[in-house]
Amino acid sequence: MNNKSGITVLGIFAADTVYHAKRMPAIAETIIGSDFTLGPGGKGSNQAVAASRAGGQVTFISKIGCDTFGALALATLHGAGVRALLTQMEGRPTGAAFIYVNETTGDNSIIVVPGAAATMSVEDVDAYRVIIERSAVFVTQLELSLEVAYRGLEIAHKAGVITIFNPAPARDFPEELYGMCDYIVPNEVEASAIVGFEIKSEKDAVRAAEILLVKGAQTALITLGARGVLFHSATHSEFVPAFSVGKVVDTTGAGDAFLGGFSSAVSRGFAPLAAVRFGCVAAGIAVTRRGAAQAMPLLAEIEQYV
Repeated sequence: MNNKSGITVLGIFAADTVYHAKRMPAIAETIIGSDFTLGPGGKGSNQAVAASRAGGQVTFISKIGCDTFGALALATLHGAGVRALLTQMEGRPTGAAFIYVNETTGDNSIIVVPGAAATMSVEDVDAYRVIIERSAVFVTQLELSLEVAYRGLEIAHKAGVITIFNPAPARDFPEELYGMCDYIVPNEVEASAIVGFEIKSEKDAVRAAEILLVKGAQTALITLGARGVLFHSATHSEFVPAFSVGKVVDTTGAGDAFLGGFSSAVSRGFAPLAAVRFGCVAAGIAVTRRGAAQAMPLLAEIEQYV
C-alpha cells in the first residue's frame, strides 16, 4: 500500500531584484533602465510556490536570514499555501538575485547569491529524512551545494519517491546522481553544458536526451523555451509544444513554472506526457506576467486550457 503524498522541494529562496533595460551595460558603463521590481524568487522557492498554486500539497525545506528578505520568504510561501520548513539564521543574509530583463524580448540573465541557504548541510537534509521519504514527489536543483542536492535525491530514491532533478545552475555533478533521477529536467543551456555540444535543433535535443538516459536517468525533459519541451524516455520520445496565452513580457521563472506545474500533476497521478502538457500551460501563463513567484498561475487558471 502506497501511503506517500505531496511534494517536497529542497532549494533556496532568493529575493529577486529585477532590472528592465534595452541591454546589459558594458563594464564601467552606466545605462538608464525602464523599470525595477523587488519580489520573491529562488528556483526552489519558485517551484514550491508554482506547485502549490497548481494544486499540489507542498513542503519547502531551506534556510533564510533574520532580515527583510527572510520575512518576504515566509510571507510568500505561507501566502501560497506552502508548508515552509525554514531555519532562520542570525548573521547570514537571505538569498538574493540580480535579474536583468530585456525590455523588448523579455529574455533574462541572472546572478544569484544563496545566502543562508549556502550553509545547508547533509546533516540538515538528514533531519528531514522522514518528510522526504513520505513524499510522493521530491524536487531539487543545484542552487544549494552539490552534496545537499545529492543527499536529498539519495534519500528520496531509496524510499521509492518520484525524483525530479533540475540541474540548474549548470555545474559538474557525479555520474551516480543520474541513476537517482526519475526525471532530469535541464533547459537547453544546462543540457548543452552536460553533454558538451550546443543544442540548435530538435535532433540535437534528442541526442542530448539520449545521453542523459545512457548515463542513468529514467526520463529526460529538456525545456527549449519558445520551442516547448522534449519528453524522452526509453520507450517514447515526443516534443510537446510551448503554450501561448498572450504576449511574453518576462521569462523569469518560466522553467520554475513548468517544473512546479509538472511536479504538481505528477503528484496527483497524471500520466507523464499529460503532466508535461500541464507544466507547459503553467509556464505559458507565467511568462505573460512580470516577476517569478508572483507570476505563477493558480490551478483554476491552468485548468481553463488543459
